[in-house]
Amino acid sequence: MVTPRPIMPGATLGMLGGGQLGRMFTVAARTMGYRVLVLDPDPHSPAGAMADEHVHAGYLDTAALDRLAGECVAVSTEFENVPAEALARLARNCIVRPAGDAVSPTQNRLREKAFFDRHGLPTVPWAAVSTPADLKSALAAVGTPSLLKHAAGGYDGKGQALVDSPDGAADAFAALGEAECILERRVTLALELSVIVCRAVDGTVACYAPGQNVHVDGILSTTTLPAAIDAGMTARARTVAAATAEALGYVGVLGVELFVTGDDEILVNELAPRPHNSGHYTLDAAATTQFEQQVRLLCGFAPGAVDLLSPVAMVNLLGDLWRNGDPDWSRVFATPGAYLHLYGKREPRPGRKMGHINVLAADASTALERARALHAELAAP
Repeated sequence: MVTPRPIMPGATLGMLGGGQLGRMFTVAARTMGYRVLVLDPDPHSPAGAMADEHVHAGYLDTAALDRLAGECVAVSTEFENVPAEALARLARNCIVRPAGDAVSPTQNRLREKAFFDRHGLPTVPWAAVSTPADLKSALAAVGTPSLLKHAAGGYDGKGQALVDSPDGAADAFAALGEAECILERRVTLALELSVIVCRAVDGTVACYAPGQNVHVDGILSTTTLPAAIDAGMTARARTVAAATAEALGYVGVLGVELFVTGDDEILVNELAPRPHNSGHYTLDAAATTQFEQQVRLLCGFAPGAVDLLSPVAMVNLLGDLWRNGDPDWSRVFATPGAYLHLYGKREPRPGRKMGHINVLAADASTALERARALHAELAAP
């Protein structure tokens, strides 16, 4: 099989989505010598502000999609819920990576879990719920405690409810609007990990080391590397993540969220068909950033090196920090090894991701301690 010639700098790339992930892709691509067109309906799109051109249009605007396909050699996305029709229309005339078929299982939790089961990827017990009758049978199969989640949409802890007993299940289903849901068994966790997978057109795979994640109220709070796991578990996590990308036939950067149970079992939780929040540490502590990887893989190159250059902790900055006005960023700049990344969003809101800080140190525990202390300083009145 003849491998297509890679897309060289000077070409124009497209990005569907104008949030922070698109922004960091755009910065990487322009640094590498590419032009970038961003398609996003928000006139104040963070990615659009960095692009060569921002096309203000909806994701199903056929004229805008045709323009993107006509001007761009290749297009990627920054979020999983891009309409399938948009990806299909673009793919008629330009390269789209990841392809719509690879993204589709990640757009619905029922399809995602069925995909895991079909390919022998370990995951939590689960059942589909569309009606009150389904809920009763799902509870019998999955048990409690469990989580009831909307099958489609929802992120950062939104669109889900705890189910601690069968009696509370009906109330949880009603609170979620009796929409199509999935019931997942809650397992006892030792820790949460994520692996950023980079898979090229020819099937070459490179996996970053697992990051150790802590969530608060369903939103990622910190990611620390190296994770507090041994070499055997590191290898297992990478193997499961690589197998997931292989099963999808995925080309691009894929975030694979993993649970580690108290019995050291590794379970696949969710997939993100794009760079992942937990991979933002790569901007300062890895040989290649996850956003450069996205550009490389979109353009048909091999993955870059995934070596960790320093122990690091990443802490998310949510809109809550702005409750008393702009935080005092001088505290970050005065902290050795701390690097500030703001996303250019105009309106801070509670729970909204506004930026992150990476803190590098001699070891992971010191990096995490400093990151948490710095966050606490910024949050102080």
